Amino acid sequence: MLLTYQYKLNPNPEQVVMLKTWGELLRRHWNYALDQRLDWLRRTRSRIDCCSLVCEPIGEIPSKPDYYTQALDLKKTKELFPDYKNIYADCQQQNLMRLDKAWKRWLIPDKNGKRGGRPRFKKRGDISSFTFPRVNHPKAGAHLTGNTLKLSKIGKIEVILHRPIPDGFEIKQATILVKADGWYCSFSLEDKTVPAVLPVDEIKTTTGIDVGLEKFLTTAEGQSIAVPQYYRASQATLARQQRKLSRKVQGSKNYNFQSNKVAKLHLHVARQRKEFHYQVAHWLVDSYDLIVFENLNIRGLARTRRAKSILDVAWGTFLEIMQAVAVKRGKHTRSVDPRGTSLNCSSCGERVEKTLAIRVHSCSCGLVIDRDWNSALNLLKRGSVGLPIPGCGGLDISQPVKQQVSYVNLRCSR
Repeated sequence: MLLTYQYKLNPNPEQVVMLKTWGELLRRHWNYALDQRLDWLRRTRSRIDCCSLVCEPIGEIPSKPDYYTQALDLKKTKELFPDYKNIYADCQQQNLMRLDKAWKRWLIPDKNGKRGGRPRFKKRGDISSFTFPRVNHPKAGAHLTGNTLKLSKIGKIEVILHRPIPDGFEIKQATILVKADGWYCSFSLEDKTVPAVLPVDEIKTTTGIDVGLEKFLTTAEGQSIAVPQYYRASQATLARQQRKLSRKVQGSKNYNFQSNKVAKLHLHVARQRKEFHYQVAHWLVDSYDLIVFENLNIRGLARTRRAKSILDVAWGTFLEIMQAVAVKRGKHTRSVDPRGTSLNCSSCGERVEKTLAIRVHSCSCGLVIDRDWNSALNLLKRGSVGLPIPGCGGLDISQPVKQQVSYVNLRCSR
C-alpha cells in the first residue's frame, strides 16, 4: 500500500534561493527537451514518397528522441551550462521522466482509447516541484533523520512533523514543492502489507449516495449533508483582492505581493474543501460496509450553466477520496449507471417524469419522499445486484407517506 504524507519545510533564505534556482533550471531543461521531441515530430510527419501541403522541413532529420537519449545528453548539458552541475542528477532524470510520461499519454491512447493533451512549454514559475527518487539510501540525495531533511547540494532543512510517519512504512521518494504559503515535502510511503478486504458474506450495512447541488449528498437512509459552498462564501473577498491586483504594475514587488495574497485565498478554499471531503468520506466508511455511488460524467456537467457550483462541490475529488479511504479500511465501493435513478420509483419501479425544479418524488403507489432520497434508494438497488445482501429494497407503501430528510452536521476545523 502506498501513502503520501506532506509536511511543511522551514528553509533559510539561502536555501529558498537555491530551491527557486533549481526550479527555474529544470523548467528551461523541460522546454528544451520538449522542443527536441516536437521538432522531430514536425520533421517526420510526412512520408518519404510525398510532400506536405503545409510545410516541408529542410535539413537533416534528427534521430527520434526519447528518455534514454535525452538522459545521455545531460553530461553535455552540464558542460555547456555549468549551473546544472549544482542540481542533483536524479532530480534532472526525474524531470525528463515526467516529460516522457506526458509525451506518451499524448501519443499513445489508453485502454479506453483516450489520450491526454499535448505537453506544453512551461512559463517562469510553472515547475514548482522536483523529486528525489530515493530517501535514506546510501546513494540517495535525501535523508530524513528525526525532523531534519538533508538534501544533496542544498543542506539540512527543518521539517515540521505535525504527525508521525506510520511504523512499518518505508519512505520511497521525496518531492519538494512550493505553495503560496511556503515550501513543502511530500513523502511517498510504502507498506508491503495489503489491507484485508471485508468478505462479501460479512457485509452488514449498505447504502447508496446521491450527490447534488442542493444537498451535497443523500444516503439511502434519508440522511443528508448540506453543501458548504466554500468558494461562493469567499467570492466577495477574492473579487476585492483581485481588483487590487489588477491595479498593480505587472512584475513589480507590489504585484507579486498581491498575487501571492490571492493565491493564499485560493489555497485556503481548496484546503477547506479537502478537509470537508475527508470528513464526509470517513463518516461514510465508518458507518457502512458497502457504498454505492453514481458514475457521473462530471467533466460534461461542468460545461453547463451550473459549472461554478459543480466545480465548487468537487464531486470527482470527493469520490476519489472516498474510494481511497474505503480501500485503506477494507470496505467496498461500487459505481453504477445513474440514468433513471431520480425518475424511477424506488418502491414500484414506475417512471415518474419530473423536472429538476421538482424536488419531491410523488408516485401513484403512494410513495412521497425527497427526490434525492429516492435516487439513493435506486442506486442501492442497482449496486446490490448479485450480492448476497438482504434488505436492499426501497420503501414500500406501508411506511409513512411523507418523509423528512435529516441533516448530518460535520464540523470543519478550518
